[in-house]
Parts: sequence; C-alpha cells; structure tokens
Amino acid sequence: MEQHRGAVVTPIRRIAFIGNSLPRRCGIATFTTDLQQAISNSHSGPETCIVAMTDHGQAYDYPSSVVLQIRDDSLEDYLRAADFLNAGRFDTVCLQHEFGIYGGEAGAHILVLLLRLTMPVVTTFHTVLAEPTVAQRAVMVRIAEASSKVVVMAKKGRELLRSVYQVPNDKIEIIAHGIPDVAFAGPDVAKAKLGFGGKSVILTFGLLCPNKGIEVMIDAMPSILKRRADAVYVVLGATHPNLVRDHGETYRESLTARVRELDIEDHVIFLDQFVDRATLLEFISMCDVYVTPYLNEAQMTSGTLAYSFGLGKPVVSTPYWHAHELLADGRGILVPFGDTTATGTEIAELLTDDPRRQAMRKRAYAVGRTMTWERSAERYMLAFENARQGHSLRVVSGPKGAELLSPAAPDLQISHFLSMCDDTGLLQHAVHTVPDRSHGYCVDDNARALLLACALNGPGEQRLSNVLTARFAAFVQHAWNPDTRRFRNFMGFNRTWLEDSGSEDSHGRTLWALGECARTDASPSRRRWAAGLFAEALATAETFRSPRAWAFTLLGLDAYCVVASDDLRSQDIRHFLAGRLMSILAAVETPEWAWFEEGLAYDNARLPQALIMTGMATQTPGYVDAGLRSLRWLMTQQTSLAGHFRPVGTAGFGEHRQRPRAFDQQPVEAAATIAACLTAWRADGNAAWQAAANRAFEWFLGGNDLSLALVDLNTGSCRDGLHPDRANENCGGESVVCYLLGRAEIRQLARINTGLTKTVALRAVGASILPPPPASRGYLVTSPLPEPAGALSPARYGAGYCAPVQAGD
Repeated sequence: MEQHRGAVVTPIRRIAFIGNSLPRRCGIATFTTDLQQAISNSHSGPETCIVAMTDHGQAYDYPSSVVLQIRDDSLEDYLRAADFLNAGRFDTVCLQHEFGIYGGEAGAHILVLLLRLTMPVVTTFHTVLAEPTVAQRAVMVRIAEASSKVVVMAKKGRELLRSVYQVPNDKIEIIAHGIPDVAFAGPDVAKAKLGFGGKSVILTFGLLCPNKGIEVMIDAMPSILKRRADAVYVVLGATHPNLVRDHGETYRESLTARVRELDIEDHVIFLDQFVDRATLLEFISMCDVYVTPYLNEAQMTSGTLAYSFGLGKPVVSTPYWHAHELLADGRGILVPFGDTTATGTEIAELLTDDPRRQAMRKRAYAVGRTMTWERSAERYMLAFENARQGHSLRVVSGPKGAELLSPAAPDLQISHFLSMCDDTGLLQHAVHTVPDRSHGYCVDDNARALLLACALNGPGEQRLSNVLTARFAAFVQHAWNPDTRRFRNFMGFNRTWLEDSGSEDSHGRTLWALGECARTDASPSRRRWAAGLFAEALATAETFRSPRAWAFTLLGLDAYCVVASDDLRSQDIRHFLAGRLMSILAAVETPEWAWFEEGLAYDNARLPQALIMTGMATQTPGYVDAGLRSLRWLMTQQTSLAGHFRPVGTAGFGEHRQRPRAFDQQPVEAAATIAACLTAWRADGNAAWQAAANRAFEWFLGGNDLSLALVDLNTGSCRDGLHPDRANENCGGESVVCYLLGRAEIRQLARINTGLTKTVALRAVGASILPPPPASRGYLVTSPLPEPAGALSPARYGAGYCAPVQAGD
C-alpha cells in the first residue's frame, strides 16, 4: 500500500546529518558541522544531530552533536545506524557524499544504510565525476535513486548528474557552499595581530596534498617578488591525514626543498596546523590575494574558495569547475592549469593595482552575502520540505486481526524452475537466469524439488507433471549408495558422482523429502518406494553429529511415521534425535542466548521447527515448549528495528554468541522461517506467528533491507540473495525452490484463513496430520488468541514496516 505524504504540513522537527564531523580534519567534517549548526540555529530551530563517519583505526573526541559513529569498514555499523535513524523518527536525513569517506568499493557500504531508511534523504554530492569508473557510477546512481533530492554546489554538477548519471533535473538543487557572515574589513588589523604587518600577503589554506598545485605558486614567487619585494606566500594547513598515513611528510618536504632551492625562504611560510574557524577567519582577513592553483578541473566544490571569495578577497585560481563558475564575469581571475608565468603575472598585477584589487574585493563580498550559512540553511530547509512532499512510503501492513494475516501469494509461475531441470534432475546453479551446467547437480536440491512436488499436490495448486516428479525421485534413488549406507550429494553434468558419501545434512534432507513423498506423493507406487528407501536409510542418521541433520531427519519422520505407524524402530529414533536437540539446547541456552549452538548458521529455523513438530506428533509438551522458546528468540535476531525480516547473514556464520551479521542474505533462511513460524502457529494458535511468516515471505517480494524484490513474478525465478549493496543476479536451483516452497506455505495459509480449506491442519511441506489437540493447547484458531508469556509481542511484530520508494514508483 502506498501512502503519499504530499499533504503533510507539520514542520520538520528532527534532522540527522551523515558525514564526517569535527574534530576529524577534513573539509567534509568542517562542512557537515557548519551546516548542522546553521540549520540548528535557523529560525525554525529543528533538532539536529550528526552520525559521524570514523576512518579505519582512528578515534575522535566528538562533540555532543554526534550521536552515533560509523566505522567506515564495518557493515554492522551502517546497519545499526539505519536502525537507529528509523527508530528515532527523524523527519529527514541529509547525507554528505564524497569519495573516500565510506567503505566498500567506491564507497558502496553507505548503500547498506540508505536503502533501509524510511524517511526522505537529501544528499549533497561534493564531487561529481565526469568519467567515473563502473563502480563509482553504479554507487552514485544508487545513492541518487535512494535520495528524494540531491544537492550540488555548481551548475556543472547538475549538468554531470543529468548527462552521466541520468538524475532527473527536478530532483537536483544547486545550493552554494556556505560561508560565515562577517563584516567587510581591510587586512591591516589582522596582519598586525598575526605578525605580517607591512607585508603583501598571498594565502592558500586547506589540507596539504599534491593536487593543490602549491609547487606552481612557489615557482611563481620569484617573478612576483621582482614587482612586490614585500610579498609573502602563506601556506596554512596540516598535511592531509591520509597522505601522512601512506607517505608521511614527503610532499611537504619536497615543497620546502623547492623553496630553499629558489632562495625564497623568507617569502614562503608553511604553517603546519589545522586551525579552528576563528583563527581561520583571521588569516583570511589578513590576506591581500587568495590563490587556489589546483591542478585538475574536476573539482566540483572548494570550501576554501567559497570562504575567501565570500569574505571579500581577490582570488586568483585555475579554472576548475567551482572556480570557473564563481569567478566568472570579473569576480576573480582565472589562469591556466600549471602555468607559473600567468599565475605570477596576475598576482603581481593585483598586488600593484590597489583600485582594481579593492573593486574586486567589493564585488566578491556583495556576491558572498547570498552564500552565508544563514542563507544556505534556508535553502536546505526548503529542499528538506520539498523532499518530504515528494517522498512516498510503501507500507506493508502488519496484523490487526486474522483477516489481515494471509495476503494472497502470487500466482504460481514455474517457467524458470522448469528451465533449471533437464532429464537428469534440477541443476544447481545459474548465471543470471541461464542454467550453469558446469556445476552439475546435487541431491540437496533434488530432494528440495521432490518436497516442492509434494507441496504442490495440495488443493488448489498446479501439480508438477508425473514425469518431472519421477525424475527427482530417480535422482534420489541413484544417489543412494548401499555400500556406504549414505546418499551421495554432488554429481557432475556428465552424470558421474563426485563422492561416495555426501554430508550428514544432505542425507538428513533427503530423508525429509522421502518421508514427505511417502505421505503426500500423488503416485501410490512412488509413495511405497519412498517409504521403503526411507526405512533403509534411516538407521544411519543415529550416528550423525550435525544438529541440522537431526532436524531434517525429524521433519521426515514426522511424515513417515504417519504412513508407517507400526515401525517402532522409527519411533525410537524420533525420540532419540529429539532428545539430542533438547540436550544441546540445555547445554548452551542462557536467558540471552536461547539457542542450540554457540553460533548461528544456515537453515536455523528448521531446528525449532523439528522440535515443535515432533512434540505435537508425540504429545511431548517439553519438545514443543523448547521449540517455541528457541524460535521466539531466533525471530528477535532475524527482525530489524524497522520490523522487516532480516535473515542471518552468511558473513557471521558460526561466530560465537554474536548478533547475526546482516549479509549475505539467502532465500533458504526465509523459506525455513516461513515453515517454522507456521508450525509454531499450529502449535499454540498465536496469530503473531502468522504475521512473522508473512514478513519472512515478503522478504522475497521486496520487504527486505534493500527494498529489492528477489522474485520475477512473471517467470518465478528468484535471485540467489542479497549482498550489502545489491541483489545477487544469479538465479540458481536452491533459490527458486525455496521461493516456491515458501509461496506454497503462504498460499495454503491464505486458504485456511479465508475459509476455503476446512481441514484441521495445514498440510504444507513437513507438516504433520495433527492429532486432536489437548485441552490446554489450541492448534487452529480463526481469531488471535492471548499471547503466552514470552511470545512474540504484537507491538513489535504488528506494526508492519515502511520501505522508501520514489514518488510514482
């Protein structure tokens, strides 16, 4: 549902800025701090704060305005910041973008944060490259797409955003770099105070680095001194911290060596310091000419240029983009890049022509009144308002009653699934949507495909053909190795097995598929085959050490024991494996870590699901309670503060008692969570489990951290997962089957909740035919029941979530 906010008239109350912050030494830190303070001090007086980027290995004594830090290389920090901003109900976020601030290739880590925000974003691009790399362009495009408005400080920036990055013109605002509002004054008082009385002062300030062209100005000094012997060139600023980190003070030393070589040591002064604003304004005030001899035109913004020009100083500059626009029409003097002669000539002319210099000062100061921080704050506040007017929120409603818990699942489309199958079985991988034969097949995926075939045997579903189902069954049969009593897993495209025995998990998953096939396959003959092979392969599971192998086997036993109720040995193994899960849970569980293992891995939800199912089928409340308790805890780990489903990321698999990493996210986790939550709902009747299952399913359709749909509803293909900044475009066998299994679960839930199915139990993949419920426990309800202690909180899980989209999406 889209809720347009064009009619919002309430004033903006809370604004968060993302960027560097003082005392970090860089121009972006100064700009972010100045802009935040200017808006905070504006007439509307909104509450403002900064989320500060901290470079790798550094620590800063930030002021109170910084409410959160992000380590540039920590994806978890970006996620934490997104959750913080969403929970803090900020009206607007203002991002300061510059290459080198954010981690990841071309700064892609910032997308992890931006794509999760529910409020409008206004991004200031401090650099817009005319010839970006592929990665740089991709990141810029994604940032612009995630922003309701983008700000540049020069017309060239707008031109490049339109032509190179295809940003719509109506999304772009031009707001000049802000400057302090100080009185027009001559230089003599400041010169005397700073020890430069009687000198003609030329100034450059800013962090020292090679692209600033300081050596050009040094080489121009001898020609200037021939005409103004009292001239002195002051280079104010510390060396850029990144340059010091990588190369030490080599660049500064080369400059001082050049000064000595030219014998002008009394006329070039290096002040190696990062000054505060008050000191900086005194240095600007004392100069007669300000110079920016930058070497490259691709400089979209120069804070030093804006400050000096706006305070009424004559400026001589090379024609980089910002200077070319600001100094046009006689407001300053432009000289060619790297041209020592022209630089010296123009500065000497200014220093020897007082009337011309004074006229240029006055013109610059007059124009500068439009650039004060007060005016910039007004322009930004207007941009924030416009961004809010154009921002839309896609709201995925949470449950308010049983009637809202089961939205219709998309229509079944299996063309991509069929394209991944050949006369051997289901292929493992794809390159984009093209089947990749080089990786062959595995029993894991073909067992999942057999589970899907069984799930689609339910009422109202489109069944797979008997031929295709038989193909998956044949793969499983061929995988059985009677010599090792194990299922093989991996097979090459040439139908050659790559191993004699597969993993414990693949064996358990195959048992699960066989058990379900024995119960729900459309073919009586295939049901008998599945039951026989299940019985033959079951005993091996007693030796397994993998908790997931135990869980998969229990899911298979849940179905098998219905059709082979006289198989007492299978009943014993069932309790044996459930007991092992109970034992490891008891050994590891604490109030803060209600789980079976010291870390989370893949298919996590299958462990509590197996216990809940086994407990319901065997009338063992302890199993059910343990499964519900551990699943509730798991859902706290798999739910973002914004309320949407966030699967356990692969980057954190196995980390000791750590909160899950967010990436990479895989479809297998969503499918497992859907099934487990619906199993929990069948166990205790709590409608919140239905809501949790629906949120997990919405992950496939765009209800995720990147607000990206992984499923093509026309073909049924499913992308292989989410990276921090994009989806994995490959659409392999496991992914498509997981999506289709999750869809089958949600589809059957919808039929139950709309009264189309009158059965007592939901017969989805792995679901048992439920025994009559004990008096103390409801197994199916048509309206929400009171929540048991410790269950999912409706306040947490019933609010839905908001994902940002652009107006018109």
